[in-house]
Amino acid sequence: MRLLLTSILYLPTAWAIWPIPSTYTHGNTTLWIEPSVKITYNGAGQTSLNAYRPSWSGNGSATHQIVSNAIQRTHDTLFGKLFVPWKFHPRSSDFEPDCNDKVFIKSISLQQNATDPADILKPALGSVSEAYKLTVTESGDVTITASSSIGLSYGLTTFTQLFFEHTDGGAYTSFSPVSITDAPKFAWRGLNVDTSRTFKPMVDLYRTVDALAYSKFNRLHWHITDSQSWPLEIPSMPELADKGAYIAFQKYSPEDVRALQEYGSLLGVQVVMEIDQPGHTSSIAFSHPELIAAFEVLPDWDTYAAEPPSGTLKLDSTAVYDFLEKLFEDLLPRLKPLTQYFHLGGDEVNLNAYNLDDTVGSNSTEILQPLMQKFMDRNMAQIISANFTPLVWEEMLLTWNLTLPSQTLINSWQSDENVAAIASKGYRVIAGNYNYWYLDCGQGQWLDFRPGASSAQYWPYPDYCSPRHNWRVMYSYDPLSGVPANATQFVVGGEAHIWSEQTDAVNLDQMVWPRACAAGEVLWSGAKDEFGQNRSQITASPRLSEMRERLVARGVRAEPIQMPFCTMNGTQF
Repeated sequence: MRLLLTSILYLPTAWAIWPIPSTYTHGNTTLWIEPSVKITYNGAGQTSLNAYRPSWSGNGSATHQIVSNAIQRTHDTLFGKLFVPWKFHPRSSDFEPDCNDKVFIKSISLQQNATDPADILKPALGSVSEAYKLTVTESGDVTITASSSIGLSYGLTTFTQLFFEHTDGGAYTSFSPVSITDAPKFAWRGLNVDTSRTFKPMVDLYRTVDALAYSKFNRLHWHITDSQSWPLEIPSMPELADKGAYIAFQKYSPEDVRALQEYGSLLGVQVVMEIDQPGHTSSIAFSHPELIAAFEVLPDWDTYAAEPPSGTLKLDSTAVYDFLEKLFEDLLPRLKPLTQYFHLGGDEVNLNAYNLDDTVGSNSTEILQPLMQKFMDRNMAQIISANFTPLVWEEMLLTWNLTLPSQTLINSWQSDENVAAIASKGYRVIAGNYNYWYLDCGQGQWLDFRPGASSAQYWPYPDYCSPRHNWRVMYSYDPLSGVPANATQFVVGGEAHIWSEQTDAVNLDQMVWPRACAAGEVLWSGAKDEFGQNRSQITASPRLSEMRERLVARGVRAEPIQMPFCTMNGTQF
């Protein structure tokens, strides 16, 4: 039996910008826009919107590349990636403006009032202002002001969200005059994508980065290797991917990695790679079996790993150290031009695996902890000497009680209490409680169970983090929950996560979008409104439904969050 809706209320989309800006006022005058609209950057170089073309060729500064890319994306969105908003107006209503006597946007002025830092293509936390101001006058003059090229890019993104496609052709907004001031709450706004358990072709990663940028995320955490496969090509160690990839065509070349970094950098999305270790590394055994302990133990894999196949890097092996040294010497210089960060993993290390490690032979924490400290010290030294800021999962700090370099960023995933504990130790923390922001949860078990007791025990076969975290659950999460007021500065942001036991290229989009947008708004706008109250899902719902349509218009196969009856009329309890 379906629940009875207690009220029906039409909610207009006049403020339907995602994520919601810091301040936003608007009118109800209609303006149209044409590709020939004039655009200036810092008062110079007046040309038409459709004349800009982005370039990575090195011709011109990074600032010019970011701005020209943002202008081109604005053109592509306004004149090829809008939608007719029939779903957001009552049935049979005359919702579109008259096409007679059109008033057009006359000019777009981009004003950058500060010089970009040298690291604009790979900014460190806090080094670049992402704030912007946007005004649209009733007469059609548009001004976007920011301190950085990335801020201008975000301002242009917001500008496109004011517009819709008309059924008779053309793009219009009915919200002028507009005044918006905007800036993010958190500096790190990321999505973690797993490409080891299932491979994601480059076209899907590009589309993901595009959607991230359009939703004002600024990090793609690329969990590129794990126990199941090693798809990353390392030129000095070709055997890793040759034997560790599922199949020959499911590999990422150095050129692929560089191209995704370049694409993201122009959109303000920094690609941060993770090579998880010492656990989650059994795919290395396909090429270097001598480096891995407890590899693919059957049938009792669950004694030695969180999921099959079991296997972990040996913890006190000079051969492992030499392997990691060679791996990082190859990889890090190629990543460095376009990222400040490298993730060393460190989650879900299974103690029992070290009973089968011939360099250790024990699962005692008294024996293992100093060896883990030595292992991580070696890795940290190489990462930091290459001028990267390291990241690790929270277990390295909270479970293993390691002493980590002060600049280390800690990925927290298990609880709000752990976020607070990390902050209390003075480390910067990236929040992402799996009870809220794991996008893969609720799909059910991917393991098979034998008929009889085993099957009965696990029926109806929920996965470990069921139920599915719908967008309302994700929207309710506050990364600062439980963190004392005097420690909130250590919470630098958060990440949503899409682990991929049951997510591949076919269903990636619908598993991530538009639910990830809920996390995106929390990270950009904050979990609380201007009155300090939790943001309302009633006002968020129509905005998110509209954002979903904008993502679909961009080629993202985002799932719906409501049926047209609801978006046409508005439904609430």
